[in-house]
Amino acid sequence: MRCGCRESSPPPELRLVAQRMRAPARARPVKPGARRFLPSGRTLAIAVGGLALIGGAAAAAFETSVFAVRKIVIVGGTTRVQDELRQALAPDLGRSLLRIGSSEIDRRVAAIPDLVGVNYDRQFPHTLRVRVNAEHGVLLVRRGADTWLISARGRVMQQLRTPKLSSLPRVWVPKGTAIAVGATLRPADGGLAATALAPIAPHTFPTGVRFVRASGSELTLVLDSGLEVRLGDIGDLRLKLAIARRILRAVGAGASSSGYLDVSVPERPVVKATNSQLSSGT
Repeated sequence: MRCGCRESSPPPELRLVAQRMRAPARARPVKPGARRFLPSGRTLAIAVGGLALIGGAAAAAFETSVFAVRKIVIVGGTTRVQDELRQALAPDLGRSLLRIGSSEIDRRVAAIPDLVGVNYDRQFPHTLRVRVNAEHGVLLVRRGADTWLISARGRVMQQLRTPKLSSLPRVWVPKGTAIAVGATLRPADGGLAATALAPIAPHTFPTGVRFVRASGSELTLVLDSGLEVRLGDIGDLRLKLAIARRILRAVGAGASSSGYLDVSVPERPVVKATNSQLSSGT
């Protein structure tokens, strides 16, 4: 028995969904800014060639005479120090400026006793400019008839043939004391005296310092007038020197004053002098 009923068609909404499901998926468009490009072989070749040229130019600058040192300019220091420095740096003539470094220069000049060190600049294409940082002599060490000039760092700068021409303070050491030019003195051999003299500015005292008397770690400065400035050890050295200067100015100490000023204990300075202008006490 046949049914006379007709099969109803699906609604339009379902047909649309079915069509979309059967349709092949479309590729999602890629925004232009999101595209990634790989460099072409030509671009890579150009980049590699550029790097090779740069490397070759650097190697040429290091190895050839493009930046060879032809002139050394030295600024500062005495004529003798400049001559010693020029001789020490002579092996750098003809070398590339790019090969010269601070460690090498420091090694070359370390043996020059009149130098603390140097600063240098490469002035391309062919000049090495060196500025001298010279040692500053503050003391003469006497050992019998021999005399040496000592720097503020206690370094032996040179031996003097005519010490009478110098007005620097003296300190005497035993005859058996080992002293060599370029060496640094031990504290007991004059190094401590040099340390004490280093911060003394001109006109700190009414007269210059004639000599330094050392006993162990105790130091006494003896002025040209004969007045003694007893420092004790070098602790609070700048404070002691400032107090000594102020007291001597306040009491009117001059070139004829003698006696002593004890600032070994800065809080309790003691003055005792033969000059009637100076009062003794604390």
